[in-house]
Amino acid sequence: MPDSVLLWTRVTPSADALPGSGKGPSVDVTWEVAADAGFTDVVARGHARTGPERDHTVKVTAGGLCASTGYHFRFSSGGKVSQTGRTRTAPAHEEDVARLRFGVVACANWAVGHFAPYGYLAGRDDLDAVIHLGDYLYEGDPNPAGDLRPSVPPNELRTLSDYRQRHAMYKTDDHLRRLHARHPMIATWDDHEAADNAWSGGSPSHDPATEGSWLDRMKAAHQAYFEWMPVRHRGDKLYRRLKFGKLADLTMLDLRTYRTRQPGSAEDPEGTILGAEQRQWFLEGLARGTASWNVVGNSVMVTPVKVPTLPTREQFALDGLLEGQPTAVNTDQWDGYTADRRRVLDTIAAQGRGNTVFLTGDVHSSWANDVPRDGTSVAAEFVCPSVTSDNIDEQLGVPPRTGSLKVEAAIRALNPHVKFVELDSHGTGVVEVTPDAVRMNWYYVADRRDPASAVTFAHAFRTVAGEPWVRPAKG
Repeated sequence: MPDSVLLWTRVTPSADALPGSGKGPSVDVTWEVAADAGFTDVVARGHARTGPERDHTVKVTAGGLCASTGYHFRFSSGGKVSQTGRTRTAPAHEEDVARLRFGVVACANWAVGHFAPYGYLAGRDDLDAVIHLGDYLYEGDPNPAGDLRPSVPPNELRTLSDYRQRHAMYKTDDHLRRLHARHPMIATWDDHEAADNAWSGGSPSHDPATEGSWLDRMKAAHQAYFEWMPVRHRGDKLYRRLKFGKLADLTMLDLRTYRTRQPGSAEDPEGTILGAEQRQWFLEGLARGTASWNVVGNSVMVTPVKVPTLPTREQFALDGLLEGQPTAVNTDQWDGYTADRRRVLDTIAAQGRGNTVFLTGDVHSSWANDVPRDGTSVAAEFVCPSVTSDNIDEQLGVPPRTGSLKVEAAIRALNPHVKFVELDSHGTGVVEVTPDAVRMNWYYVADRRDPASAVTFAHAFRTVAGEPWVRPAKG
C-alpha cells in the first residue's frame, strides 16, 4: 500500500517447534522498519505474538510509511535477529507514475528443478514487486525415481500439518528466500496450493471415499497458505485490487475457490469461474477504473485457444501429422467458463479505453495473445513460463525445440489471435508499465536442474495504450 507494507517471517522458539508439529511455546517477536540498512533511522516498530496455533508464523502490517519509498526490515525474538529484508511502498493513489516494473512468475515444482528464475529476480534492483500467479507449491505425491529434490512430507498433502510442512520446505530454497527478502510479493493461488484442477466442490485428484472431506482439505490448504504467504488475510478472500498511482490498477483474481466444476464442454451457461460476488466486484472495478492501465493477475488463460491433439513421441517425426488433427479446448481455463468470460470482455469493450492487460500463469509456457471478442481484440494477455514445472517437451519426452515447434505452429494456425507461443522454456517474465505501453520481457533458464543456471533475455512483446493488441517489442 502507499503507507504500509506487509512483513512476514517464522520463528522457531524451541527444538520441537518444527513446521506442522503443533508444538512449541508462544513467543513475542519484535519487528523494525528503517530507512537505512544499519537501522540508525528506525521509522516503525512493533511486537507480535505467535505460537503453534499459527505454526509460529508472523505477519504484521507496518504502517505510517511514506509512498514510493524503499525500506529495510528485520525481526528479533529470544535474543536472535533475523536477516535484513528490503521492501517498498506503492505510489500515492494520485501520483503521476512514469514507470512500474514487476517480476511475473508461476508454477514452481520443487521436485523437478531449482528456482533460478527467483534468484534472477532477486538480483534485480529495478522491480516494484513480484507478481506470483499461482502454483507457488505442488501438493502431489512426490519422490518418484526421476525427482531432483526429495519433498517433505513424503506423501500427497491432505492435512493442515502436511500443507504447513510443504510450505516450510519451499521456504528453505535459497533463491526463493532471497526473492522474499528483496522484493514485495503480490500473490494469488491456482490449483496446486490445494489439489490439481481444484474447484469449489472438489478435485479430480481427491477421492472423498479414501481421503475424507474436500472442504476440510481445502480449508487446511487455505489456512496454511494464509499463515505462510505474505498476503493480507480478509477472512478467506484472496481477490483484491491494488493501486499504483494514476498509472495502474492491479486486480488479483481467485479463480479456484468459487468456480463450479469444470464442464465437459465449453458451452455451460450456468458455470462460473469467478463466483457471483467476485464477478460483480471485478466487473465494477473494470467499469469504474480511472487508471491508465487495468492490469489483471489471472491464474489461468483467458484467451480462447483451440489445441491440436498431440501425437506420441514416436509420431513426432512424421511430417504433417498435426494437420487435420481433432482439436479441443482446455475447460480448466476460461474456455470452460464462456459466460463469465463474455461478461468480462463485454465490460472491457464497453469501457472502450483499450487499456486492459491480463498477466497469466498455469500453462508452463510463454504466450502473447490478443483477447478477441466478436472478432476484434479488446485486451492483451501475456503468459509467463513455469519456474520449473514440466513443459510440453518434458511431458512428451522429446528434446527441447524439436517436436514442440510443430505444436507451436499448429496452435498459431488454429488461433490467429495467438501472436507468440513458446512451449519449452522455463523462466520468468518482467512486465514494464508506462503511460504509453505495457511490455513483457521473457527470460529463460539454461537448465532447470542447475541451481546456478544462467538466465537470459529471450523475447519481448508489448501493447500500446488505446490499441488492445500485442506486437513484437524491440530492444
